[in-house]
This record gives sequence, C-alpha cells and structure tokens, in this order.
Amino acid sequence: MIQAIGLTSIPRKEQPPAVDNVSFEAHAGRVTALLGAPGAGKTTVLRLMLELQRGRGITYFRGRPLHRIAHPAHEVGVLLGDVPGHPARSVRGHLRMLCAASGLPARRADEVLEAVGLVSLRDERLGTLSRGMDRRLGLACALLPDPHTLVLDDPARGLAVAERRWLYDMLREHAAQGGTVLCGTADPKEAARFADHVITLDGGRIVADQRAADFARTRLRPRVAVRSPHAARLSVLLAQQARSTQRSVEVVREGGNRLCVYGSTCAEVGETAFRHGIVVHQLADEIGDMGPGAGADAQPQQAPESRPSAETGPQPGPNPEPEPDPEAEPNPEPEPNPEPEPNSDPNPCPEPEAAATPDPDPGPDPEPETATPAPASPGADPAASTPPEPSPDAPDNDASQAAPPQQQPTTPRTTPPAPRPATVTLPPPILVRPAPTPLRPVRYEIRRAAGVATGYIVGACVLAVSALTAVLLARIGHTPQPRLLAAWPVELPLPPAALGAGLLGALAFGDEFRHPALAADRGTVPRRLGLLTAKLFVASLTALALAVLTVGCTAELLYLVYGSELVALPADWPALTAGWLALVTGCAWAGVLAAGVFRSTTAGLAAVVAVPLLVVPAVHKITEGPSLRGPRPFAGRLGDGLPLRRPFGGEQHLEALLRLLAQPVGGAMALSVLALLCAYAFTGLRSRVR
Repeated sequence: MIQAIGLTSIPRKEQPPAVDNVSFEAHAGRVTALLGAPGAGKTTVLRLMLELQRGRGITYFRGRPLHRIAHPAHEVGVLLGDVPGHPARSVRGHLRMLCAASGLPARRADEVLEAVGLVSLRDERLGTLSRGMDRRLGLACALLPDPHTLVLDDPARGLAVAERRWLYDMLREHAAQGGTVLCGTADPKEAARFADHVITLDGGRIVADQRAADFARTRLRPRVAVRSPHAARLSVLLAQQARSTQRSVEVVREGGNRLCVYGSTCAEVGETAFRHGIVVHQLADEIGDMGPGAGADAQPQQAPESRPSAETGPQPGPNPEPEPDPEAEPNPEPEPNPEPEPNSDPNPCPEPEAAATPDPDPGPDPEPETATPAPASPGADPAASTPPEPSPDAPDNDASQAAPPQQQPTTPRTTPPAPRPATVTLPPPILVRPAPTPLRPVRYEIRRAAGVATGYIVGACVLAVSALTAVLLARIGHTPQPRLLAAWPVELPLPPAALGAGLLGALAFGDEFRHPALAADRGTVPRRLGLLTAKLFVASLTALALAVLTVGCTAELLYLVYGSELVALPADWPALTAGWLALVTGCAWAGVLAAGVFRSTTAGLAAVVAVPLLVVPAVHKITEGPSLRGPRPFAGRLGDGLPLRRPFGGEQHLEALLRLLAQPVGGAMALSVLALLCAYAFTGLRSRVR
C-alpha cells in the first residue's frame, strides 16, 4: 500500500504552496483515483511522492520510503507524461535497454510487448507512435520490472474510448492480482467508472476521501440537458409543473439556450415542451458534476447507503427492464397494471451510459439561477423525481430490492459496475530476480549507444573529414607526418577524431538528460559509480576504435593518392601512438564528465574544446616559467624523467608517461579530467544529501 503523510510543496516567494499537508492511503488490491481539476495539485503530489520535487512530507511504499529502496523500479512503476525515450529508438530496443538497466533478460521485453499489444509495432520508432500507442508503451515500461505499485498521472488523456477502456482494464487487472494502483485524473465521471476509491484535490488540499459508490452518489447527479430557443419559457413551465405535482425539480440556466433539469426525466421534459408547442433542439440524459467536495461533509452518515445505491443502480446490458418505468409513471391512469409497461413503452430516452459518455460540459455546474423545490409530503424522498408507488414508510431493505426504479433519479448512472471478466492479460510475474553484477550498467550503456544511429553518423563524418583533411594537408605540404596521419592542422585546436570522441562522450550523458529513459524511478539520471564507470569504459572503447580507424583510413587514402612516402612508419611510433590514443580517450572522458556535471551535450563538447583553447595556455604559462629553486622550468625537469633508477626496472614506462604529461596538451587534458571528476563527485554527493 501507499501511505502519503503531510506532503507539502515549497512555496514560491509570497505565493501559497501548490500542495499543502496532503495525507492519504492507497490500499493494495484497489484502484485509487487522485481527482482534481487542472492546477489542483495532482502532478505536484505525485512528484512529491516519488521524490522528484523538493518539499516536506514522506511517502511509504509498503512501509519504506523511495530513497530507502535499493531498486525503486522493482517496487514502483511510474508513468508521468510521455514516454521518456529517444525518438529515433525502436520500441523493442527501448524496452531491451531498460531490461539491461534492471538486470532482466532480453526476452522480458517481448513478453511485455505481447501483453500490451505492441508486437506488430516493435520495430517502429518512438517518434512515430500515435497517442494511444505511446500510452501502451508507457504502461509497458512501467510493468517491465514487475512492480507492486503503479503510479500514473492522467494516463488516459487524449485517448479514444476503446483505448481508455483497455487501459483501465489493465489497471484493474493489476489491482486484482494484489497490486496497488494510484492514477491521477481530471474527469469525475471517469474516476467513478474505473476507481474503487476516489481522493479529491482542490487548491492543493484534500476535500474528499470516499469510496467510489459514495463519490458517485454525492458528487454526480443525473440531469436532463435541454437546448431550446425558448429556454426561459420552458424553465418557467417546468417550475410550475413541479409545484403543482409537489415534486423536487431544479432547473438551472447555463447561459444561452441551454437548461439543466435535475429531478426529472427526458420523457417528462419532452412531453411538457410538446404540450406547450416549444421547439427542442437537444434532449439528452447527462451526469452533472456538483463540484469538488460535494457531499464530503455528509460522508459518514451516507456511508451505510452506498451499497444499496450501487446494487440498485442501472447496469448496462443485463437488466434494462427497470429503465422505462420512471418514464411511464407521469401518466399512470390509462395503465392500471404496470407490469406490461417495459414491453409497451417506446423508451424515448437514450441509454444512460451512452448519454453520460459524450458529456459536452465536463466542468462543475454553475450556481442554479432558478431552483423550485416544492414542499414534500412527510416521509417522501425529497430528491425523487417521480411519485413513489410503494408505501413511503416501507423498510430500507425492501425498498432497495423491490423499488429500483424510484432510486434511479437519485443514484448516478456512473456507479461502478460489477467486475467483468478480464479481457486483458498482464505480463508473467518475475519469480526470481538475477543478482546484481558489474556488467549490468555496461550492457545498458552498450544498448543505449548502439540503439540509435547518432554514433554511427558521427563516426562516419569523422572518418570522412579526417581523410579529406589529410589529403589537403599532404597537397599543401610542410606538415609533419604525425599530424598528417592524425589529420590535425596547426590551425585547429584539436583533430577531428578527438572532437568526434568528445562529442560521443558528451552524448553519453547528454542524451540521458534530454531523453531520460532512467527517469521513471527517480526522475533524473542516477549518479551511481557503476553507471559512470560503464559510460567511461564504453566511451574509451569508442574513442580507441575511432582513433585507430582514423589513422588507418588516412594512411590508406594517402597511400592510394601519393604513394608510400607519406605513410612510412616513424622511429618513435610507440610514443606517438600512446600520445594519440591518450589524447582521443581524454577528450571522450572530458565530454562524459562535463555533460554529467552540466547536464547538457553542448556543455560537454564545449568543455572538450576549452581544453586546448583555455587550459593549455594557462598550464603552459605556469609550467614554463622559472621556479624558485632553479632557472629551469618545471616542464623541462618533468620531461627528463626520473633521477633515480630502480633495480627491478620498469622506469621507461613511467618516464614515457611523465613526458606525455609534460606536453601542454597532455598536462592540460589530465588536469581537466581530474577537475571534472571531482566536480562530478561533488554534485553526486550534493544530490544524495538533498
């Protein structure tokens, strides 16, 4: 179950908080609806529950707060807004990537796709999916790790009727298997249809916490919607008729030529208009919304009556017989025996459920302009729209069973129907979860990088630009062979291969923040050491492959164009190769760390370019100046190697590393990577403290 205690958002300046002291419970095995108009605070409540937004209060998921759960995605499945995935990634590739992040086998993606009906669209790109298919994919992402709790924010917004029915059937099936479902919605009729419990928010506070039957009876009222050019005259006639028959009928003017009549039926309103020659353009049954908190004060007294109301309310399909009775009761004299009425009455009104669905007025009803409640006789129901046939002082249990037509006007027609046979199938449960391994984030990063064509396009562009640059430099001449093979003109701060490696490294974290596929459980990219290590490892492999391919392609092209003179192997090729690979790998690492610190791909690439433009001159100025102990600069002494020799050997490798760091670009790159790594660790600790 879910226990939310004292959720309060942080106010902005002098404005009141968007959510103020919200506390409620959502029990397992039930579908709980969080109802509220736009701006009531539903999304803020959900974000506070999931710790995506700073505020006060705490939420327990089966007795534990979210930050105390080792793997939040295994406990809570979340769908807030659209699916957070790269638009160029395929549906199956997106789910397989999330499987790698959760440590699940790849076949789990196919099982979930079959459950949500997306098998035929598994190769489609996320950016080409329709609204309904996007909702199905979002539910698939939430169900992928087999969580116990589902938290969804208005998942049916913009969906067709069939898609809504399918979605709510899936949620009810999850609750029927013992799960907890919390779903936000702005439509009260929809909440009454699919939920077992309704929590109403208004102005950031809870104004009602009711069972669905109580909510439907107290807030939703059946009414007759009438449109006529003579609405004022018809309103007066209906009020006069209500007073003459001593019935409680309420007529509300909603502006223009529209009337809403409470306590009457389509047949009565239509007959009144026909007798007086009034033209009617619309006559339909609707369910009126009485506004947030309607009937919340009377909830304890009305709670015992909720079960008879749910049982005697009209059900679509199985029992259509009681519906025509209230329509034939205004003229009972010609029919002394009311039993044959269901077969003989033409039933001029549409079906209640069909009329309630396309309600053109979803907002709360305005204040009534003309209310004509007549004094009711003692013992009669003041809200009844037709005179009761049985004795008014009959027992309650007999009235609830023997007189369902008399409760029809007072019971909303959106009372939740009896549970239907399940027409949907959830993915199979995960019985045994694999143990965490260090390769889990590596598999995720490989699938993330290989799932879109961006990396392949960047690599192809780098190879093409490097080859053309090398050919042009060879034609111009006066370029050293190492720079010629690396396609590194003197005018550029970095070669194309280093810039490409830095861009791919920046995309490793930049795409995470732009398309946060891992945001479902915590709302941001988790700053875990395993994920950072995996990104640095994959970025290093990509940079090394790009560096080797660049030198190989430029050497092959130079050999084909100019012969073997330009591609002869230099004498110091080991040191040159180590420096070249270190430069490209350092640029990739700088891009990864800078994008992780500044949460942007552009910032990551800018940090890579800033190393030769800003850091190298500063390092050169510091290291080339004379020190206090001698006139020789620090870089010169560092390039000489170690003064002492060890008997076991191995000094040549350390000396090569020192000479590499003595170069301006090498020292600046090492210093930049170290500074970015410290900044990343600081931001990770800061977010963990928050």
